[in-house]
Amino acid sequence: MTVSYDLMDFEEVLERFDPVMGLEVHVELATETKMFSASSAFFGAEPNSHVDPVSLGLPGALPVVNAKGVEWAIKIGLALNCEIAESSRFARKNYFYPDQPKNYQISQYDEPIAHDGYLDVVLDDGEIYRVEIERAHMEEDTGKLTHLGGATGRLQGATSSLVDCNRAGVPLIEIVTKPIEGAGARAPEVARCYVAALRELVVALGVSDARMDQGSMRCDSNLSLRPIGQKEFGTRTETKNINSVRSVEQAVRFEMMRQAQVITDGGTIRQETRHYQETDGSTTAGRIKETAEDYRYFNDPDLPPVIAPREWVEEIRATLPELPWVRKERIQKEWKLSDEEMRDLVNAGALDLIIDTVEAGTTPSEARSWWVSYLTQKANEKGVELAALEITPAQVARVVALINEGKLTNKLARKAVDGVLEGEGDVDEVVKNRGLEVVRDDGAIEKAVDEALAANPDIVEKIKGGNKKAGGAIVGAVMKATRGKADPALVNKLIAEKCR
Repeated sequence: MTVSYDLMDFEEVLERFDPVMGLEVHVELATETKMFSASSAFFGAEPNSHVDPVSLGLPGALPVVNAKGVEWAIKIGLALNCEIAESSRFARKNYFYPDQPKNYQISQYDEPIAHDGYLDVVLDDGEIYRVEIERAHMEEDTGKLTHLGGATGRLQGATSSLVDCNRAGVPLIEIVTKPIEGAGARAPEVARCYVAALRELVVALGVSDARMDQGSMRCDSNLSLRPIGQKEFGTRTETKNINSVRSVEQAVRFEMMRQAQVITDGGTIRQETRHYQETDGSTTAGRIKETAEDYRYFNDPDLPPVIAPREWVEEIRATLPELPWVRKERIQKEWKLSDEEMRDLVNAGALDLIIDTVEAGTTPSEARSWWVSYLTQKANEKGVELAALEITPAQVARVVALINEGKLTNKLARKAVDGVLEGEGDVDEVVKNRGLEVVRDDGAIEKAVDEALAANPDIVEKIKGGNKKAGGAIVGAVMKATRGKADPALVNKLIAEKCR
């Protein structure tokens, strides 16, 4: 079913209203086991194969805190410039949902492990926008429902639903911003850039793969509007489980235009959850949004307080890697990139791939050349992000090394890359199986040169007359005869010797 909305023009929204945002990002931690039990937290297993009495909520099953989950929560909090609580507590968040077997979620409420931080976000034009962080707290994920019988895979129109409890109990960190005010026209952009920066951060920390397409990072976007000059916040809506950076921006923009039109038409904004629609960038109504009181939080009697001594926190701080924004600044200076060049690499999702390729043994210019040209073209053809291509920075570096060793020409190197992308194996395997290595038989190459010169006497005369560019036709003929595998440097050398 398609739902249509009257939307106010975005520019008119800004003339009348001030948007106020709040972003809640859930990050699944890549620990081996779940937050409160020893079951595997691995993604992609057969449904209901990674379960145990705790994650199934069986009577008498007692939770035990995952120490690595606590350590990584502190690591995230430190990277977000948060205060780390020396003592924090787990609470029970009580609500019924079919994929929550216990009928409550173990979370943190009034005593989170990290609070009062910030993240400086670089916007598209290079401006720095500080997003204040209210809290980062630990909790467990819920299971997953698969809805059957409907056209969209959502609950609406479904005739039955399947429950998979593999995800129930997987460690989560929920990062909650303070109200983001004053962003105005840039509110959607701020939301996108913040979530992108947060994703980049947790990947750099090594605590999550942050795959939004697989649900290991999800964003809930809260938005309200208030008339220009009014101090009180308007009624907010919460768009749940947005699973791409681009969609976060679209959801905020849509809600600004929808809410403005509802208010202007004399309607009332309901405090509700909403669902983002990937097909057209709209949001649709979900359920009435509960308040904290509705969840009946209370301290979990089965779990003791989490104690984080200052000495331990400082030990964790010492393990923090070079943070993404610090690395970008260093790389930009070292590689002598302009602000525009750096933004282009970041926006293309190429920067980290290029850095890793350089670390694997190439120069920055060689790595850039491959990732921003041929591999970007391949990603566009496949309709995937650059990082999703089935080739690693180390493999790209190996291709470059073979070119530099004279074992591959650029044309043959592209064929080798194609083979890797098509799953034919590692670079050397593809080169061997496809017979791509440059021909090093001087006799065979000389024979091909002699045949090409004999077949083109007019070109030979031009070369002898001083027209060096005419030799390109002979090179082309030799490369065709050797199926592109002759060493171009040797071919040019032989032509020059034979046309003196």
